[in-house]
Amino acid sequence: MFVYLQQLWETNSLSPHGICLLWRPELIWTHVSADALIGIAYYSIPIALAFFVSRRHDIQFGWVFWAFALFILACGTTHFFAIYTLWVPDYGTEALIKIITAALSIITAAAVWVLLPKALAIPSTEELRKLNEELIQQIAERNAALAALQAEKAEHLKTEEMLRQSQKMEAVGQLTGGIAHDFNNLLTVVVGHLERLEREFRDNPKIYRSVKGAIDGATRGAALTQKLLAFGRRQPLTPMRLNANLLIDSMSDLLRRAVGERVSVNINLDTVLWPVEVDSNQLENALLNLAVNARDALPDGGTITIRSANVTDPIGEKGAKHTGQFAMITVKDDGTGMTPDVMARAFEPFFTTKNVGEGTGLGLSQVYGFVKQSNGHIEIESNRGANGTMIRIYLPRARTASGPIRAVAGIGFATPVGQAT
Repeated sequence: MFVYLQQLWETNSLSPHGICLLWRPELIWTHVSADALIGIAYYSIPIALAFFVSRRHDIQFGWVFWAFALFILACGTTHFFAIYTLWVPDYGTEALIKIITAALSIITAAAVWVLLPKALAIPSTEELRKLNEELIQQIAERNAALAALQAEKAEHLKTEEMLRQSQKMEAVGQLTGGIAHDFNNLLTVVVGHLERLEREFRDNPKIYRSVKGAIDGATRGAALTQKLLAFGRRQPLTPMRLNANLLIDSMSDLLRRAVGERVSVNINLDTVLWPVEVDSNQLENALLNLAVNARDALPDGGTITIRSANVTDPIGEKGAKHTGQFAMITVKDDGTGMTPDVMARAFEPFFTTKNVGEGTGLGLSQVYGFVKQSNGHIEIESNRGANGTMIRIYLPRARTASGPIRAVAGIGFATPVGQAT
């Protein structure tokens, strides 16, 4: 083996490759230039491949790039050595370099053929584009489904909240109505006996004044129980078929006096408002209560607007749908509005935001009970510090096709008897 290697590097009996070219300069320098350029290119390509693989860690089969880099580097070395052997006959070293290059080429070629099925399995750019489009579509569908689920969840929570509020108001109404009913019966007995004492002691001024004061206090207590009975929907009503526009118009002067000079009242009524069947006195009380509450929300003055309109299957501000035909009456102020907490409790009896002695907290609860007892609906829309408060009353359209409409005569909204529908 040693002798073989010694003979392989023996150059004394060999001639440089330039002799074969007869040392013709044009041949010599043509070979030198070509091999030098090829060698430089072969050396630059591995550097580029190494830079690319080192920066792109996501490249699959990165080892193949390194194998190509070594193979091309070996090829470049053979070209540089071809220049060297033009003048130095070191053909043994050149042969070893070619053997190394051959080994690297065989290994690289075998690896490429083994890798070829896996490389073909990699999706093409067009396939990746289609997969990306499908993925985008699936994400959009998922986002749409998620948005629909969130909307359904929000609607479910809203429905639960409305149900809880309705159940709470129903429970409070039953409790309040029961207590007020029993208390009203007790007051009836008390007032009856006091009236008997009043008749017996009419000639005794001292006792008569005391009995009279007791009767006045019991009468105020009876009025309070009537408000509680209204909230509990247990007050006696005398419904009649009427045009609410006529009633509102007849109350215009009363409403303006009640709210004072600093507050203006605008009335905008639908001239073809459907008739309703309600207790006219209680409707008047309800509108007066709403106007006074709106006035209290305008300490520096402002405007109260009362409107009427016909609505079918209205959807309330919390998304609740009321099926049927209704005459809607709205009372709106441009005051400071309510917070969500206050708005949620506005219809509860004895709840008030006013100072002590300035309100009983029964105004809105009485309106609520009257509207519910009349088979209607009432809603509040308000934002604290913006757009004031709007209260909508939905009274069901009267189904009776004939009969007089009870309201104040001589006002331009009257519907002729027998023509109201």
